[in-house]
Amino acid sequence: MNYSNFGFKQVLTKICLLLFFSCNVFAQQNLGKIKGVITTSEGELAVGVNIILKNSKYSTISNEDGAFEFNRLKSNRYTLQVSLTGYETVEKQITVTADETTIINLKLTVSNKELKEVFINANRGKSFPKQSNYVSKMPLKNIENPQVYNIVSSELMKEQAITNYEDALKNVPGIQKLWESTGRGGDGGSYYSLRGFEVQANMVNGLPGLTSGTLDPANIERIEVIKGPSGTLFGSSLVSYGGLINTVTKKPYSGFGGEVSYLTGSFGLNRATVDLNTSLDKTNSLLFRINSSFQTENSFQDAGFRTSYFIAPSLSYKVNERLSFLVNTEFMTEEKTTPSMLFLGRDAPLQFANLAELNYNTNLSFYSNDLPIKNPRFNLQAHMNYKISSKWTSQTVYSRGTSKSKGYYSYIYDNEDGNGDFALWITNENSQTATTDIQQNFIGDVKIGPMRNRIVAGLDYFKRDVTFRGTGYGKLYNLTPQGEIRQFDNLNPNYLTVASVDNLLAAEPGPDYQSKDATYSAYVSDVLNIFPTFMVMASLRVDYFDTEGNVKTDNDNYTQTALSPKFGVVYQPIKDQLSVFANYMNGFKNIAPSAIYDNNGNFIGSQTFKPEHANQLEAGVKTDLFSDKLTTTISYYTINVANLVTSNPMYSAQGGEARSNGFEVDLNASPIKGLSIIAGYSYNDSKITKGDENNVWLDQGKRPFWAGPKNLINFWTSYKFDEGLLENFGLGFGGNYASDNAILDSEVTGKFILPSYTVLNSSVFYNATKFRISLNVNNITNKDYFNGGWSTVNPQKPRNVVASFAYKF
Repeated sequence: MNYSNFGFKQVLTKICLLLFFSCNVFAQQNLGKIKGVITTSEGELAVGVNIILKNSKYSTISNEDGAFEFNRLKSNRYTLQVSLTGYETVEKQITVTADETTIINLKLTVSNKELKEVFINANRGKSFPKQSNYVSKMPLKNIENPQVYNIVSSELMKEQAITNYEDALKNVPGIQKLWESTGRGGDGGSYYSLRGFEVQANMVNGLPGLTSGTLDPANIERIEVIKGPSGTLFGSSLVSYGGLINTVTKKPYSGFGGEVSYLTGSFGLNRATVDLNTSLDKTNSLLFRINSSFQTENSFQDAGFRTSYFIAPSLSYKVNERLSFLVNTEFMTEEKTTPSMLFLGRDAPLQFANLAELNYNTNLSFYSNDLPIKNPRFNLQAHMNYKISSKWTSQTVYSRGTSKSKGYYSYIYDNEDGNGDFALWITNENSQTATTDIQQNFIGDVKIGPMRNRIVAGLDYFKRDVTFRGTGYGKLYNLTPQGEIRQFDNLNPNYLTVASVDNLLAAEPGPDYQSKDATYSAYVSDVLNIFPTFMVMASLRVDYFDTEGNVKTDNDNYTQTALSPKFGVVYQPIKDQLSVFANYMNGFKNIAPSAIYDNNGNFIGSQTFKPEHANQLEAGVKTDLFSDKLTTTISYYTINVANLVTSNPMYSAQGGEARSNGFEVDLNASPIKGLSIIAGYSYNDSKITKGDENNVWLDQGKRPFWAGPKNLINFWTSYKFDEGLLENFGLGFGGNYASDNAILDSEVTGKFILPSYTVLNSSVFYNATKFRISLNVNNITNKDYFNGGWSTVNPQKPRNVVASFAYKF
């Protein structure tokens, strides 16, 4: 070794360090500091609080002692903004003086905004809203929760110029639209596949929010897709074995603000929205917010349209530090035509083996704008929160909703006669679904010895009234996928006009059916911290289901009681950054009695069934690394469903079984300032493990025809310039991939596959403090692709453009 050279390097290093520290001391002259400690109204140290200097580039997060610090600040007057989930956002004016440290200690008060989540991260890029108080019905961080869920934020929906609910869900791993809203009574909302099972968006703020039409994005703060059978906390009436979709609405907040926007685009799209928030008194105790939208749009085909008007006023009132009220309402009127899709036959060998043989002319709707259906909808939720003590909160909720279907609904069904044509069936509906839900929850955060317990115990009453009236179904004429119309009687042809359809339906008597059911439930869930980094969750629900079936008869009345347990384990090798989790979850479904007939078709009695049950086992890893710059969830699950009911024309039998195995990855990253990446992958292998021979619905060994594609990929990245000539400009790019989708696979019919597809989307925008301008191009490559389930072939939009302008105040 050359020691003389080594000594020279030491001297040189010391000189460099001396110069560095000298420059650093000089640089710190005329600079000041801010230090402080943040506590909650309960007197506890507030950990993980977001703190930002609004008129600077600096932000930080309070440490485990509730402390924070800003160093090397220029002399100036700053606005310090402090926010933590579940507490009021605080803003404080602070003056920084040269060579001095400003000390400020703040106390956060419980929010009256229903634990609205505020995520501020201006110095680190985009934050990803991964917390929810609805998934477990208690405040629980994502990394502490043994259940998997994904969130689509309102900010992401704005960035992608989302104008319909279905497109927003393209950002969630493992979910796929089977068909869009048909508007028909009872189940006219959009259908999706999730973990191999069908699901609809039936929950709003964790409560019933049924619709027979389309949901509007205007009042959405975020969408939560909660994975797995969730009967324990949400019951059986509105969720599926694959999970549930919960829409979280916007809530009032302190102060005045809002946004107005206008979007226009391809196929006659025009959409205007208003978001207005204000305080109604000087103390900010009475807050009001209203969201509204008006939208018109034509189909991409030769006929078809949709027009909707939506308004959602909400009011919150904070009586005192203990008691607060919140009332949310939504009113929507919607008029549209039935979306075009073909139903392939389910009872005989297929007439068409693939899309090439089907030769579907997707430029045709096979319909008329003169025959629309209307879907008015109303939803009200009233919340009362009372803080019993520093450890316990009472939450009382009342929910009431109605959804109607009035007008013409049609479907196009395969004739299965070898002639290569379909029948156009049509009805004139007049139906309504009304729901009432009352919940009482007690939410606690208490210690038993050194162990922390987060508890929710609740009672739930749910009632549903369904009425079906209108006409029966009439067969208008036959048609081919290429648009050829084949009349039944050329001398007396039928047409797609109101007069012709009404004349046909006059001879078709309609239903006069009314059903009622009610569910009485009690549940309890406890998250126990055995150690700070090791938690277990145990939950149990008991449901008593009481239905009259058709109120005009007594043959279908029945009651059932079901238990639904749930368990979870979470271990954090790195606290609040890395967790390993596992769960057991249960879901169930009450099955109505079935009529039994003899060989001559005579009714001989009714048959009752046990509830169907789904059991899920899941394990995975969650991360929240580099100060929210990287959040991921990786999991593997298996869901087994037992007691499935299979049927034929004479009787029904219980004992079918299904299994769904899958793997999911969800990634949200912000590696550098201004750049955000959202990506997901899912694989699902679903199979009927026990069923009937020659039963399309439960064909043993086959993949169910509602399970959707096996492989799904979603991706979106955006970058916003923060300085220079391109400051406030941004770019976005992403898309979706879906593998082959077998919409039929049975020994009875054969197999029909919708081919895989990749759809790419892009955005360019300018987003300043007061306004935003953007241009989005969707389906850039003009891909011709299809969705579908239950044997349906549903064509999707070709290339389209959306331009938008928003003014923020």
